Amino acid sequence: MNRRNAFKNIVLVPGTLITLPLWMQSCGITDSNKHLSTFSLDEQRLLASVVETIIPAGNSIGGLSVGVDKYLQKLIYDCYESPMQENVKNQLQALNASAMQSFEKSFSGCTQQQRQDLFLKLSVSQDKMQKTFFDLMKTETIHGFNTSQKVMEGYFDYKVAPGHYYGCINVKA
Repeated sequence: MNRRNAFKNIVLVPGTLITLPLWMQSCGITDSNKHLSTFSLDEQRLLASVVETIIPAGNSIGGLSVGVDKYLQKLIYDCYESPMQENVKNQLQALNASAMQSFEKSFSGCTQQQRQDLFLKLSVSQDKMQKTFFDLMKTETIHGFNTSQKVMEGYFDYKVAPGHYYGCINVKA
């Protein structure tokens, strides 16, 4: 074995591990900004209101408490092309404008029933973009809620590894 290479590796590995956090900070990578959303704060509030409209909290957990709004932001940013992303943003703004016109307050400020009425109008709209937005929000909100950890473990009794392994047991022979 070459002692020089071994010594170099022994010194290099810990040194790299010690300076790695400093490199990450200099590059701007921290835990707080893992995913920068392309949605503005107003659009994030509107998206959260849409999620709350579809799955309100009520007596049990709701869509916001399991983070479906964050899931939708990440999903739309990572999995959909820019025309669909722009459609979602435009429809959120149109939904807010419709609330201002109908109830003289923002979509987020409306009651649950008012938000439901405004959102359900999109389902029967003749505009293809509005219908696409409605279908996307409805299906992905429900999907995000049903596949969240709280719902899977708490309501669907999901187990990561079914059954239990008993390593050392006595066997009658």
